[in-house]
Amino acid sequence: MNLDIRSIAMRAARRALADPYAPTARGGVVVLGSGARPLDPTLKAQLASARSQPWVTERCLDGAPNGSTVTLSPDVRVTALAREIAEDRGIRFRHGHQVQGTNFGGSHPPFVAVGCDHGGFDLKQEVMASLAELGYRPLDMGTRDRSAADYPDFARAVAEAVADGRAVLGVCIDGAGIGSAMTAGKVPGVLPANCWDVRTAANAREHNHANVLCLGAGHLDRSSAHSILQTVRATPCGEGRHARRVEKIWATETRYSKPSPEGISGA
Repeated sequence: MNLDIRSIAMRAARRALADPYAPTARGGVVVLGSGARPLDPTLKAQLASARSQPWVTERCLDGAPNGSTVTLSPDVRVTALAREIAEDRGIRFRHGHQVQGTNFGGSHPPFVAVGCDHGGFDLKQEVMASLAELGYRPLDMGTRDRSAADYPDFARAVAEAVADGRAVLGVCIDGAGIGSAMTAGKVPGVLPANCWDVRTAANAREHNHANVLCLGAGHLDRSSAHSILQTVRATPCGEGRHARRVEKIWATETRYSKPSPEGISGA
C-alpha cells in the first residue's frame, strides 16, 4: 500500500488548524497537551460562541455523492479540510440565503461583499457606509479608485465570496447593473438581481431569493441605494410557491453545470 506521507501530514495540519475545538475546555480549564491553565473569560466566551456555530467536517461528506451540491443553512461553517475534500470530489456547497436574523461568526456582524468598476466607485463608498449603518461588515472586493476597470472582474469576485460562504450577501455596482448581473449569474450558487428601486429589491428577495444585488450607479444615489439595502435586509425569502420556483432555478443550473477538464482551472 502506497502512502503519501506528505499529503497525510498536510491534511493533519489543516485539520488541527481548522478544528475550532482543538483546545478542549474541562471544568473551566483549557487542556493543552499534558499541561493545563485557567480558562481566560474572553477565551471561554469565544469557545462558547464557536460551539454555537455548526461545522461541516470531512466526516459529514461521507454520504454525499461525488459532484453533488450540498445546501447548508446560513450559520454553518466549513473546515478547511472539508473544503479540500469537497473540491477533490466535485462537491459544491450552497449556503442558505436568509440575511436578516442570522448569527454569523458569533457576536460579529456578517460580511457583505461589495465590488464595482470605475463608474461605480463613488456609489460603492456610499453603499459600504450604508451597510455599516445597517449592521453589516462590508467586504471590499475593489476597485479602489476611479481608474478604468472591467466590471466582470469585480462582479466575479463578489459572486465567489457569496458562493463560498465568506459573505451572506453581495452587492455589485457598475453603470447600469446589467453587466455585473450577467457575470455574477455565471458563478454557481449565486442568484443575482438588478435592482433599481425598493419594489424590485423586495421582489428579488421574496420571490427570487436573490443573494447578489446589482446596482446601476448611473441612476441611483446614496439615498435610493440605502433604501434598496434596507428593503433587502427586511425582506425574507418567500416560502411555498416562491421557494418551489427558485428550486427550479437551481435545477436548471445543475443541469447545465459541467466539470472543468482535467488540469484546467479558472483564471
